[in-house]
Amino acid sequence: RCGMDKVMINDKDTVVMNLVNYFVANKNYNPVVVHGINDEIWLENMDSEYRIVRIVSRYIHNNEQMKFNKFRSNQIIKKLKKKTLTMHMNALSIYIDLGDNVTDISVDDGRNNLSVLVKSINDLTKNKMIKEIFPDIVEKTHHDEDGMELLFKITDNINTVNERKSKKMEKIFSSKKPIVTNAIIVLCIMMFIISGFGFDTYTLVKYGANSSILVKGGEYYRLFSYMFLHAGFIHILLNMYSLYIVGPQVENFFGKWKYILIYLFSGISGGLLSIAFNGNTISVGASGAIFGLFGALIYFGYNYRGYIGTIIRSQIVPIVIYNLLMGFFIPGIDVSGHVGGLLGGLIVSNMLGTIENKKYNISNIMLFVIYFGFLIYLGIFR
Repeated sequence: RCGMDKVMINDKDTVVMNLVNYFVANKNYNPVVVHGINDEIWLENMDSEYRIVRIVSRYIHNNEQMKFNKFRSNQIIKKLKKKTLTMHMNALSIYIDLGDNVTDISVDDGRNNLSVLVKSINDLTKNKMIKEIFPDIVEKTHHDEDGMELLFKITDNINTVNERKSKKMEKIFSSKKPIVTNAIIVLCIMMFIISGFGFDTYTLVKYGANSSILVKGGEYYRLFSYMFLHAGFIHILLNMYSLYIVGPQVENFFGKWKYILIYLFSGISGGLLSIAFNGNTISVGASGAIFGLFGALIYFGYNYRGYIGTIIRSQIVPIVIYNLLMGFFIPGIDVSGHVGGLLGGLIVSNMLGTIENKKYNISNIMLFVIYFGFLIYLGIFR
């Protein structure tokens, strides 16, 4: 206890602790690892207006040091935008320790990268800019405790939040039995046998192949049934192997019901785009729906990149691009169906969210409605 009494926490440390606690525990920000940067804490929340929050505790003496600090942070933000395939990334920089020679912190580069000075928690009540962005920041950073008592309280808060996030991630990444994927594989194999192994076009049409003339004639069920039919052993073997590899991952990350919706709507999206661009052709196969699963993985990898690293850029995207390019060089592959499936998977997964996402954003729902409405117009009514 005697040793603990000697521990002193200065005002600057108190401000930093309060701000970190506010953004992590109350605003769902996550730490960003930035190499080569000292005395700065970088936080990220993709759903916030300001996706990046920088808490800069380094002492900055004059305007030249401030300009260099801003230049370096802008370079890092550019790298983060490139790494995460992001066009816009607003940033809020909170400076804790500025010298009297620093006369300009608010002049920014016109891209909504804002800077504020917060030397003490009381400064939050005076700063209109930060109160407009985060209306509850004054209330949530007010604590009756101080010193080590405050440190213990904030540490406990952050540990509680991290424990909750860890349980959430454990639920998402834990291995589960791929019941839906196995059911789809079984259904495709059964339909393959029933349809005479897919060698006869007439039989495939009889069992629900996608056909622009028949769909436009009112047989809309073909946009659903075609994705469970295959033309030949190689066709079904390649598709079922791909589904066996990618399906369980999407089923894990999104849950069974969302996985079913992603699969079906991706297949429908691929079928509609195939009709729109291929004219009077017959198409079958699960590849459009499978490309939709790749789209769902891209969505997941982008939104959870803090947990899975650069796997979206280094593995998933190259596989998708390779398979799309293959369609241009191998006869008989429905490229438009693949593109439609990929886009459908991205848009549907963006609307539904992952297994832990229970809220549906109205803008994402509208995007889904507009996209499929446009596809229906292109494929059926144009």
